[in-house]
Amino acid sequence: MRHKKINEVKTIFNKISSNYDFLNTLLSLGFHRFWKNKLVDLLKPIDGENWADLCCGTGDLSFLILKKVMPNGTVTGIDNAKEILNIARKRSKLNGNKFICWEMKDILEMDENLKIYDGICMSYGLRNLVNVEEGLKKIFNLLSDRGRAGFLDFNHSKFNSIADLFQKIYLRFVVVPISKIFKLSKEYSYIEKSIKNFPEGDKLKIIAKGVGFKKVEYRTIFFNQMGILILEK
Repeated sequence: MRHKKINEVKTIFNKISSNYDFLNTLLSLGFHRFWKNKLVDLLKPIDGENWADLCCGTGDLSFLILKKVMPNGTVTGIDNAKEILNIARKRSKLNGNKFICWEMKDILEMDENLKIYDGICMSYGLRNLVNVEEGLKKIFNLLSDRGRAGFLDFNHSKFNSIADLFQKIYLRFVVVPISKIFKLSKEYSYIEKSIKNFPEGDKLKIIAKGVGFKKVEYRTIFFNQMGILILEK
C-alpha cells in the first residue's frame, strides 16, 4: 500500500506537470499566490537561514523563501516527481537563479538525523504523504534546534458544513470539468479523495504535538477552504 500510494501521487504530478502552473492559477483565480505569500510571512525566514521546500512542485515557495534568506542563506527544493521538478529547474534557469539546489527524492526516505534546516515549508504536499504523522516526525528530525515548519493545504472542514459543501461543489462542478478539457479529470478528481483522508485542523495539531513540536498553530483562510499549519520546535 505504501509504495502504491507513493507511485500513484508521483504519476499524477508527472502527468499534470506541463499544465500545473496554469491550472493552479486558473482554478484558484490566482489566489494561490496570496496564500503562499501568507505562509511565508507567517514563517518569517531571514537572511542566512537554511531552508527546504518539500514536495516543491514547480518551486513557487522555493523562490519566495529565497528572496527572504538571500544573500547568505540557502534553499533546497525537493520533490520525487521528475517531470514537475524539471519544470522547477527550468524556471530557475530562466530566472538566472543559481542559488536553489533542486533534489529528486521522497521526503520519507531522507536521512532524518541531518537536523540541518532552520525552516521547512510545504504547499499542497502534506496531504499527499503516505502517512502524515510519519511525515511530521521526519520534518521534526530534519529541523535544527528552534527550527520551524509551515504547511499550506486544503482545509478538511467539518462534514456537511457550509465550507465542506462549497468545497465539494467547487471540486466536482468546476475543477474536474475544467481539468477534463486538458484530459486530466482523473488526476484532479484525486483532490477530493485526498482531502477526505487528510486530518482536520484540530487533529493535525494533536499529531504535531505528539511528534514533539512545542508551538503548534492552525488557521484557516479563504472562507475555511485552505488551512495553514505552523510548527516550531
